Amino acid sequence: MEYIDVEWKHQNTTDPVRLVSELNADRYETRKLEFFPMGKVGYASQQSGSPGTELGIVPVPPLTEINQSHEFNGVTISAQSFESLWAANVPARG
Repeated sequence: MEYIDVEWKHQNTTDPVRLVSELNADRYETRKLEFFPMGKVGYASQQSGSPGTELGIVPVPPLTEINQSHEFNGVTISAQSFESLWAANVPARG
């Protein structure tokens, strides 16, 4: 698994400003957190999700490609960091 944390710089208050994803070997999302400007956090997994948040249907590009856009600033994070964020923001059944 790979874990990425991507800041999305934009002015649209209805879109997330941070995307944190767990990616499988083929770079498909298996779990995802979306952080919104007003504090809401959406989540999605293969088992469940919150309204409006879904896993991507295509592989996530490498961070080098994502970071070529001035709108994005992505980094790799540890599995432990991802699990901490997941535990803090997803109901136990998620």
